[in-house]
Amino acid sequence: MNYQWSVFINLGIISIALLVATFIRAKVNFFQRFLIPNSLIAGFILLPLYNFVFPHLGLNNISLGELAYHLLSLSFVALSLKALPRKKPGKGRIFGTTLSVIFQFGVQGFIGLILTFVFIKTIRPDLFHSFGYLLPLGFAQGPGQAYSIGSSWTSFGVEGAGSIGLTFAALGFIICSFGGMFIINHGLKHRWISREEVKYLNKESVKSGIRPKGSKPKPGSFLTTQTEAIDTLTINGAIILLGYFAAFLVLKGLEWALGFLGPTGEQLAQTFWGLNFIFASLMGLLLRHFMIATDTHHIVDNMTMNRLSGLFVDLMVTSSIAAISIVVVKNYWLPIVTIAVVGGVATCFTTMWYSSRIFSDHRFLRSLLVFGVSTGTLSTGLALLRVVDPDFETPVATDYTYASGITFLFALPYVLTMNLPLHTYTTGDYKWFWLAVGVNVAYLLFSSIFFFIYAGKRSFKHKSSLWYPEEL
Repeated sequence: MNYQWSVFINLGIISIALLVATFIRAKVNFFQRFLIPNSLIAGFILLPLYNFVFPHLGLNNISLGELAYHLLSLSFVALSLKALPRKKPGKGRIFGTTLSVIFQFGVQGFIGLILTFVFIKTIRPDLFHSFGYLLPLGFAQGPGQAYSIGSSWTSFGVEGAGSIGLTFAALGFIICSFGGMFIINHGLKHRWISREEVKYLNKESVKSGIRPKGSKPKPGSFLTTQTEAIDTLTINGAIILLGYFAAFLVLKGLEWALGFLGPTGEQLAQTFWGLNFIFASLMGLLLRHFMIATDTHHIVDNMTMNRLSGLFVDLMVTSSIAAISIVVVKNYWLPIVTIAVVGGVATCFTTMWYSSRIFSDHRFLRSLLVFGVSTGTLSTGLALLRVVDPDFETPVATDYTYASGITFLFALPYVLTMNLPLHTYTTGDYKWFWLAVGVNVAYLLFSSIFFFIYAGKRSFKHKSSLWYPEEL
């Protein structure tokens, strides 16, 4: 019988790459020193293979992009289903974390759009006007969002944006890894952080990524079911898939309803499909509240959701990097490198300046986490945090858990306005482009106003210093 094997062939290849990457990380000091994630190593192993070898065998990187699209949404469902920690957050820390992240939305979006405008008016008049938005999409949002939203721009006549978005995400991961370790070493040198706080970095298990033989393993999940009836992993996975299926049904319903509006409605429907991860998150939240209302929410185990989300993210990052089309990227290499480098440097400096002043406790740890999530994903942010807070003994990780929900709400209008420059691309009317620039300025102003409120006297002292020097 003629069964379809393409999905499992891709997953098998990705699995081999992850195993090889794990071996490389465990043996090569370079990758250990900069804490390069195994999924990133695996992605770059597969990148040339999916561009130059596998197409001759009937495998292409388009299928990998589709896989990353679904894995992203599944990870969002898993995160939305988790119960929030009961620990009471500290005053100002939650919203301060949100402000630090959305400030980077404005910084990256503004830089990306302005540099895009410069390229269009000089050496690349054919560049699509939303090109610069791929910087915050790839850096602050992640590879899944960058591919998903970038691919939806085909309805505006833009081709290859998904692959370019993945390239920005890959560069963001690289900047996160090397930049993060530079920040840690620079912080040590200038006494932003004590040596005691980074002693965990010297442990062999952290560098290699594998716990040593004979060490006591940490629990990864708890059982919430009787396994003779159904396994806990099975039921938690089923709840995730139910949430994702609900998101699919909602999107199909919207597509049907918007079809009555003609071409405009169809274009809007395509945009919504590109924002699939948002609908997946909303369905996960609705499902969690339904389970709370029916007193069944105890079935969901947070640690199991973490494991499943980790699986989805690792597979997504590997498939995202491997899905990059070198042919497409080659045509845009100069604006990609220019915007990524300028954006990366700006993110590093503004994160340290902003976060060291808005926070009054654990300033370096919070700054490090914000930098990680602003150049990669939550996973890379937590990876950097673990270097100085291995067991999450400080409230930094917990505070970010609370802040992520607020950040998500603030990100919605930002993401929904990302199509504005495309109207300039299709009509030539620059009012849409400058309106998009105005959105980023609004985010900068909003986060700056509350920065002055939260930072108080720290806002005006030592303005020329990258790091606020006062010990608080």
